[in-house]
Amino acid sequence: MGEVTIQDPAAAKVGAPAPAMAAAEAPQQYLTFQLGGEMFGLAILNVKEIIEYGNLTEIPMMPAFIRGVINLRGCVMPVIDLSARFGGRPSQVARRTCIVIVEMKDEENEVRQDIGIMVDAVSEVLEIHRNEIEAPPSFGAKIRTDFIQGMGKVSGRFVIILNMQRVLSIEEIAMLATAQEHRGEQAALAEH
Repeated sequence: MGEVTIQDPAAAKVGAPAPAMAAAEAPQQYLTFQLGGEMFGLAILNVKEIIEYGNLTEIPMMPAFIRGVINLRGCVMPVIDLSARFGGRPSQVARRTCIVIVEMKDEENEVRQDIGIMVDAVSEVLEIHRNEIEAPPSFGAKIRTDFIQGMGKVSGRFVIILNMQRVLSIEEIAMLATAQEHRGEQAALAEH
């Protein structure tokens, strides 16, 4: 048998968790927000900033969940209405409505695009331990189950933790926008 070398002396102590296990057990922080009376959360590591709702330019022939684009410090950024994306009615703009700027990354952890998501109101940043997160429900959710990463239990209530890679899938959004454009062209041809 070969000799085993321990590189991390702290991991060699009896009862001391290995660094990877300690990181897995550490609580994660989630930005929580209200949307249609439900509490949702997304990993704080995905959030770049929160801005006031306004100065939105609508784009014709886009799916209903794409509210338009904003100019954020010289960058044109799409804004997604999460309520409409989840299959509900478009959000009504109210006093606390805001846009959360989310940084989307690919598998290599490279930034692909920043996207704005429109929410009814931002609540707070919560720490949720992994053992307080249950698997997504297989039925009964008001949104697609593949959009849900898990259900966090906080003070006797549930926070729906979103899988932002699925919710804001650039490929799916582009495909839906193309289909919407194609339907618009067909409608225009039918009128003539």
